[in-house]
Amino acid sequence: MPQLWQGRASKAVDDRVNDFNSSIRFDARMLAEDIAGSLAHSAMLARQGIISEADKDAIHAGLKSILADVENGALSVDPAAEDVHTFVEQTLTARIGSAGKRLHTGRSRNDQVALDLRLWLRGACAGLQGQLSELIGALCAQAEAGAGYVMPGYTHLQRAQPVTFGHQLMAYVRMLLRDKGRLADAVRRMDAECPLGSGALAGTTYPLDRFDTAAVLGFAAPCQNSIDGVSDRDFCVEICAALSLCMMHLSRLSEEIILWCSWEFKFIELDDAFTTGSSIMPQKKNPDVTELIRGKTGRVYGDLNTLLTMMKGLPLAYDKDMQEDKEAIFDAVDTLALCLKTLTPMLATMTPLPANMRAAAARGFINATDCADYLAKKGLPFRDAYKCTGSMVAFCIDHGKTLEELTLDEFRTFSPLFENDVYAAIDLTACCEGRASYGGPAKASVLAQVKAAREALEAQHG
Repeated sequence: MPQLWQGRASKAVDDRVNDFNSSIRFDARMLAEDIAGSLAHSAMLARQGIISEADKDAIHAGLKSILADVENGALSVDPAAEDVHTFVEQTLTARIGSAGKRLHTGRSRNDQVALDLRLWLRGACAGLQGQLSELIGALCAQAEAGAGYVMPGYTHLQRAQPVTFGHQLMAYVRMLLRDKGRLADAVRRMDAECPLGSGALAGTTYPLDRFDTAAVLGFAAPCQNSIDGVSDRDFCVEICAALSLCMMHLSRLSEEIILWCSWEFKFIELDDAFTTGSSIMPQKKNPDVTELIRGKTGRVYGDLNTLLTMMKGLPLAYDKDMQEDKEAIFDAVDTLALCLKTLTPMLATMTPLPANMRAAAARGFINATDCADYLAKKGLPFRDAYKCTGSMVAFCIDHGKTLEELTLDEFRTFSPLFENDVYAAIDLTACCEGRASYGGPAKASVLAQVKAAREALEAQHG
């Protein structure tokens, strides 16, 4: 397929350069978006009297036939084409003749690709937001069921204070809701300005109606500066940054799942359908899904770094370096989509083991703060109560007991302030229920968090 730009050159481009220059192997996925932009552009050209209605009708019929044939398999994208724009235009011209050559009037491949990429990312981000909603829904269902399952909360990976399984999961729900919001914000900013009509960098002498094409294609307005319209990829960087943050949250959640399903914790059991075994150790049940998510997080970080590094030294306006934007952002989108597709059903089918969580909470002395608070409420200065409780914990460790297992006489060897009501004060469920402050681990609070998250999802969908 000849290049659209051939004319000035006195000889054909070396095949090695053509292969190096080509982007068709990865930008072919934007064919539907390329055709959508061309339909809007040609309709505007006809309304402005720049091309005839007959040419516009022929162009539209030809473009729609190309899209239909590619979708039903009757037409394959030519791997020898330089890019998807070349393939569409040259296929169109082969089908409808000279009218196809008028399609490119008043535009450049620079504003064309800037438009196509925005349109593709708009659809891709909508898909990712839908997947995030499904993941959030699965976590909310597990959190609702586990709102009363007492487990140890950790700092420094050391047992710290009592929380509930539901409370822990809802922390990730809040992160993922922000991830959805970041994607929505990035798309909203991207959709504020349409690059179509910017030309190569300096617009065009044709009387284009850029407000018309912007509105038809779902943008708030045309970009105000034609150089900026074709020469920046901040929307790619911003979306990739949002994807990277989301992957970070998935990786942290994955690390929790890996710990929780280990024999050392055994807080959850993963469904066999979402684990793998060992070729040599028959007892193994490996959480490969979460391990791969942890590993793929670095891949998306690499995509973000690629975009930032690609753009950091480019002078205005368009430079061929910018062709590298698509592989990076496509990979980031594909990677997150694949992770969400696999993680959501894995979490929806996992089985919590609340007895193990409760036992770990008791062994961790995570009600020590509540014991100190008990003494403080009886009149002992908190620092003295803190020291007294620390001595009790040391005693329990030496004698293989938990605080709940101490007799009242043993309690009173440390302080005469202890009475029978201490057992209610340090009961792990009571410790959680006592933390009824807004956003805390009390069951009512967790259920309120679930309700709020579901309402947020409904509002976002609306």
